[in-house]
Amino acid sequence: MANSQLKQPEKKCTVRLAREADISQVIAIDAENTGLSKDEYWKDLYERYNRRPSDADEDAPLKSVNRYRFFLVACDGDSVLGFIIGEVRAWEFGSPPCGWVFAIGVHNHLRQGGVGNTLFDALCDRFRKAGVYKVRTMLARDHTLIMSFFRSQGMMAGPFIELEKEL
Repeated sequence: MANSQLKQPEKKCTVRLAREADISQVIAIDAENTGLSKDEYWKDLYERYNRRPSDADEDAPLKSVNRYRFFLVACDGDSVLGFIIGEVRAWEFGSPPCGWVFAIGVHNHLRQGGVGNTLFDALCDRFRKAGVYKVRTMLARDHTLIMSFFRSQGMMAGPFIELEKEL
């Protein structure tokens, strides 16, 4: 059996809202996964998705304007193992409100260890609490690794087709 096919043991972790101190680790995980360092991009996403009056107040997002936006991290102590970002979007393309996942990343050496599953489940729980019961994402057709992950979560082709044009 090839190394890539060996299942990693389940990694125990806790999922919580991202904190400003986590962003450098999120940047590192994304760079490890994509080969690109996008520092400003991730700092901006943190500001838009998880900025709270106090990073110590875990309940603040439920009371804030961002209560339908979620930037979550899976942690083992102070170590960030992975992240996921999603939000509830409503009535775009004629679709009733649903949850959208638009970023997920886990350290390469932890893949198949359950961290991605734990993050996805935590985000879906938050979507359900926000009153939506469908989750969607969009990805490149040739990104087989992430396609396999989302399919393993029970996701399949949806009712929409992406169209694009070079400008």
